[in-house]
Amino acid sequence: MEIAQKIVHKETFSINIIHKSFSIFISIFNHTTLSNMKKVTGLGGVFFKCDNPKSMNEWYTKNLGLPTGEYGVTFEWREDENPSIKGSTSWCTFPQDTKYFNPSTKPFMINYRVENLLALVEELKKDNVTIVDEIAEYDYGKFVHILDPEGNIIELWEPADESDQENAAG
Repeated sequence: MEIAQKIVHKETFSINIIHKSFSIFISIFNHTTLSNMKKVTGLGGVFFKCDNPKSMNEWYTKNLGLPTGEYGVTFEWREDENPSIKGSTSWCTFPQDTKYFNPSTKPFMINYRVENLLALVEELKKDNVTIVDEIAEYDYGKFVHILDPEGNIIELWEPADESDQENAAG
């Protein structure tokens, strides 16, 4: 009986050590992954308020050659490291009275492309960054808005898969 108890104790002790070691590994892995994760991967868009969006779009078309439409213009490109992955950057005018930039009172908003929006938002919350709204999900990606220390609204965007294979399948 004593031998059986020693074996059970030894096995329990070994399992506890393995469990604690695994827990420490996961904790270190999560900390390293979040603090070293690629956050912003590029510029998703530039949006600004103006008195007359239609006239501004026409001016930019005439004078700078931007092929603007009702929603501005979208510049499409491919990633350098993996050309099968498409990307886009938007440029868009908004009327002065738009509520889209709220609660910021600034006349512009920058959209940044991000790699892992859910993990990034969790990290930002831990750093007491003001998260303006909940993550919204659309066919073209996930979005959330935050404020920087000076009250500038920032739109974070995790694009949906933009690879050629995904687009060909859809």
